[in-house]
Order: sequence, then C-alpha cells, then structure tokens
Amino acid sequence: MEQMVQEAPLGKLAAFAASLSWDTLPEAVQQAAVYRTLDLISAAVGAVGDSLVENMKQALRDLDPEERRTGVALFGQPLEKKWSVTDAAMLDAMLAHTLELDDVHPGSKTHISSSMIPAAWCLGHALGSSGKEFLTALVAGYEVAHRVGMAFGVAAHRKRGWHATATCGTFGVAAACAHLLGLDEETTASALSLAGSQTTGVWAFLRDGTNSKVLNPGQAAMTGLRCTYLAKWGMRGPVHVLETEDGGLLRAMSDGGHLEKLTEGLGIRWEILNMDMKPYPCCRSAHAGIDGALSLRNAILGAGIMSLENAKQQIVDQVVGLEAETYKIGYQQCAVSAGCLHPQNPLDARFSLPFTLAGALLYGKVDQSLFTLETVTDPAVQTLLGRIRVREAADLTAAYPGHWSCRVKVHLKDGRVLEQFVEDPTGSCRKSFSQEAALQKAEGLLANVYSQQAARVAWRLLALSEAEKLPEV
Repeated sequence: MEQMVQEAPLGKLAAFAASLSWDTLPEAVQQAAVYRTLDLISAAVGAVGDSLVENMKQALRDLDPEERRTGVALFGQPLEKKWSVTDAAMLDAMLAHTLELDDVHPGSKTHISSSMIPAAWCLGHALGSSGKEFLTALVAGYEVAHRVGMAFGVAAHRKRGWHATATCGTFGVAAACAHLLGLDEETTASALSLAGSQTTGVWAFLRDGTNSKVLNPGQAAMTGLRCTYLAKWGMRGPVHVLETEDGGLLRAMSDGGHLEKLTEGLGIRWEILNMDMKPYPCCRSAHAGIDGALSLRNAILGAGIMSLENAKQQIVDQVVGLEAETYKIGYQQCAVSAGCLHPQNPLDARFSLPFTLAGALLYGKVDQSLFTLETVTDPAVQTLLGRIRVREAADLTAAYPGHWSCRVKVHLKDGRVLEQFVEDPTGSCRKSFSQEAALQKAEGLLANVYSQQAARVAWRLLALSEAEKLPEV
C-alpha cells in the first residue's frame, strides 16, 4: 500500500503537502497565506446576518436540537454559541461565499478559500493550533486544490457543469485538515482520495436563479473534514481516484484531464501566488467588463460634477448600443441564460455580464448596493439592458484561463464609438491590490460586525503568524 501511494500522482502531492513547514516556505508564500486569511474572513464577517445563512442555522438546530456547551463559534458571532466543527465549517463557508467577494485562482477557476479557510479555522480552534500551523496548513490546501483543478482543465470541467469551487474544494479542505492533524503522507493520501471520491457540486442553480450556490463550498468544507477524520481512523481511499479508468474523476468530470499538472513545478511554482482578489461582489468573469465600462463612463460623461440621476439620464440618452466580447466560459456563464439576459433578482444580477455592464455605466460603481431588487428593476437599467449584446471572441477564448479578458465597445448617439480592452481585471495577480487596498477592503467588510474595531480585528489577523493560538474573530 505504501509503495502504491508513493507512486501515484495524488500520493506524491499528498506527500508534499504533509511535509510542508512554516520555516521552509518562501516569505512571499507566508505573506500570501496571511492576506488570503484576512480577505476571506472579512468577506465572511461582512455577510453575517444574511437571512439565508440564518435560516440554515435554524435548519441545523432543527436537525440536532441539543444545546452545545463545547465546540467552536462562528465568524463574527457570539462566542457562547457553540457548534460542532463540521457544522461550523459548513456555515462559515456559506457566509464566506455569500457576498461573492471571496478570492479566486484563475488557473483552476476555483474559490478554494471559501471552503478551506473555514474548515481549517474551525478545526484549528478545536485543536488549539497556532497561527503558523494554521497558515502552513492553508498553503498545503491551496497547492493541492489548485493543482487538482488544473488537472481537470478549467474549460472542460466547467463545460460539463461542475462547480470547481466545490469539486476541488474538498481536496483542499482535506489537505489542510490533514496537515493540522499531523497525518503522515500515506494517511494524507487517503484523506485526499476519500475527499475526491465524495466530491460534488454543479452549476444547475444558475438556470433557476436559486440561492443554493453557497451550499457547494459549505458541503465541500464538511465533506473534506469528515473524510480526513475517516482516514485518520483507518479508512483507506482510492489513491488513483483521479486517473483510474473505472470511476476516475478525470474521465467523469473532464475530458481526460492533465494528470501531469498535479506535480508539475511542485515546490518551485506556488499556486497561492497566482490568485486574484475580487473588488466587485459578483462573478469574476464579469470583472474585466466592469473595469472597461467604468473607464468608458468617465469618457462619456467628461469632466465635472453632476448628480447621480443626471449622470444616469445622460448615459441613457447617449448610449445607443454596447457590445462586449469575452472568452467562451465567461460568455456561457454570464451572458446566455435567461437570468443573465433578463435578471429578475439580485442572484441573477451577480452572474449577468449585461447587468453589471449596465450598472457600472449608470451608477459609476459596482458594490453591494447595486445588487438589490430595486436596482435590478430600475427602469434605466432595464432600458440599457435592451441595448447590450455580448458574444464570444475566439482570441479571448484562446488566451483563457491565462487572461480573463473583455472588450467593451460603446456606440453613442452622436456617432462616436468608444472602446476599452481589459486584458486582466483589477485584483488579478498582474494588477494586484496594494496592501493598503487589501486592508481597506477588509476593514469595510469587518465593520458589518465590528463597527468601531474593524481595524483592530484586521491587524490581529495580519499578525496571525505570531499567534500561539488562533484568535476569536
């Protein structure tokens, strides 16, 4: 069994993850782990009070009504309210994905942080882990999950309807939790294999505009955690779960995949350094278009100060047509379904490139205030939606996932045509946030709970590598 694990690609990845130590990580990797934690936890705290997650808390209490005296607390919520580690990880993961502000790894099209950080945080609290132990576990999880995602192949995996945030998330959760538990390489390989054999998550919610998307990272957090403990206590997983002919995930979830990407550049190229932060609370595939629309808005309105209503009216009066070109996956995900073309609710709007283009032009910003029923039904928005056309561009498809690009072209009433090409959206590793911008984003979200202490909480997270035990947040 041990030799089989050592020879299997997933086994080699597990061995690498199990062997990581804080002191041997490059400084840039260490710092990235800290900022990934700050960004994700602040996004989760920013969603505290969300009605859906509150109802899901009630659902879990209804299922298990026992009042707990031990366990872990949720992000940004009363410390005396305890939850089991798996339930807490699931609920925190839902919160983390609610605002659509969690970071993304373009090379695998995954938001791994939304499941992995909640699971590792909850387990780390239960174990009394130090900040360095937690952060090292995160690096292990990122390297595993992102490489699994790249092995699937971004386009092929997504075209089959799989939600990579969930399908790859279970692997990342298992790797991080196995590291926190100190599991050896063989047992870690079993944790990853079991997680892979139980992974799921699909994009079907888009057609119906349902609110179940947050369940995908929630389920990944819970499943990865459970599988790690099953492995710890002796269950052995199929280490060839990715490539085996009968039941292998690369055949079931992709077009055969790219198995070599599991270990290519391992220990030399750190995928945690190739992640994007999200400035806008919507699908990342809309962000390049938003950047372009915001730039063109300034060109349309010119210099000077005017009220929002006057600006909106001028945009409606002047813009007679808007064309956007993007890559195939972005087009299929954000510009094809009825919900994308004719959004009826805030969830539709978050996955609609036409809506986010219209909102950026009309309102001059894309933040939480844009994704309300009032804005979705704004007559000015509805008018502009009818003038927007999106199509796939072959050259942008060819450049994806290396670049998540968009061309935006505005036709004006006076005959002018204004065009903007955005190769990489704001927040990408090529246009990364400054530390000040990252901190500003975090403090704004943390203020949802810690109105007067947001900066203090943020700095506590930035000092995580010095913490003897994980702090309460």
